[in-house]
Parts: sequence; C-alpha cells; structure tokens
Amino acid sequence: MENKKEGFLEKLINEVKGGVVGAIKGVGEIFDAVVSTVAHSVSNALSSCGELGLSAIDAISKVVRGTLQGVIQVGGDIGTAAKGIVIGVLKGSKEMGKEALDTLFETSASIVKNTSDLAGDIGSAAKGAVQGAIEGAKDMGLTAEEAASAAASGAVKAAYDVSTDVGNTVRDTLTGTISGVKVVIKEPFKRGKAA
Repeated sequence: MENKKEGFLEKLINEVKGGVVGAIKGVGEIFDAVVSTVAHSVSNALSSCGELGLSAIDAISKVVRGTLQGVIQVGGDIGTAAKGIVIGVLKGSKEMGKEALDTLFETSASIVKNTSDLAGDIGSAAKGAVQGAIEGAKDMGLTAEEAASAAASGAVKAAYDVSTDVGNTVRDTLTGTISGVKVVIKEPFKRGKAA
C-alpha cells in the first residue's frame, strides 16, 4: 500500500506540473492557469485519498509542489502563482467555515515550505497566499480578516520551520495591511532552526 501511495503522489506532482506548464504556455496567463489546474487537481486527488489512505493535507501539498515546479519552470511569478494556488485549493476542496480556515493554514504553510525547497521567493509566495485567502474568503463563508489570519499564520509557522531568519522575514512581510485587510498573525508558532 505504501508503494501505491508514493506512486500516486509522485504521479500527482508530475501531472500537476505538466498541467500548469501546458496551461501557462497555452494561455500565457499564470493566475487563471494555476487556479483552474489546481482546483481540478485537488478535487481529483481528494476523491482518491480515502482508498489510498492519504490525508487531504498530503494530497494538497503535492498539488502545491507540482504547481510551483511548473511555474518556476516557465519563469512565472511565484506571488501570482501562490495566490492562484490558494484560490484553486479552496475551489477544489469545497471547504467552508472552520474547515476552510484549516485548509488555508495548511495550504499557505505548504506554499512556503515548497517555495523554500525549490529556492523561490518565499516572501512573495507568502504574500500571494494571503492575497488568495482574502480573495477567496467570501465564497468560503469567511471574513477577509479570518482568511488572511489563517493564511498568514500558516505561512509564518512554515517559514520559522525553515529558519529563524526566514520566519522573521515572512512575519515582517505579512505584518500590516494586505489588499486592504489588516492581517493578524496568530501565535505561537514554532521557532525554526538557527540560520
């Protein structure tokens, strides 16, 4: 069963990456390509989670990774991609209320972690994730402030897991107002490795 899980997750990353690259090359527009590819991929992946014994977080994390790999491959903007990823995950998971807040937290954390792994611009990715949360909030039955807080808190926690310096940078990037919404980062978050 473990090999089946790993095979599914690896295939998911490659399919999403290929889908994002193809969509961006086809339409030349990152945001819409990412939203539609991620929404479709998350919806399909979540329908397979139960039979494979996978968590939704694992599946979403692999969709995030494949998306970021594809965007980096075509030289796309990480912040725009992160915004599109968050909206795509929300559409694909169809989560509402408290579940949507948890999904925002985990998705933003995954965006930051995967951006770090792929040597992308973590600050831009974190800000894009919060912008996506704000834009998608109303459709999920959330206030913009709730959504922004959940996304920012996930991003900052993941950034501190990378290192204290990265955590401080992301925290500073997300402190204040983004897209007209005051962002409140919920502590405590784990302090990361010394940089």
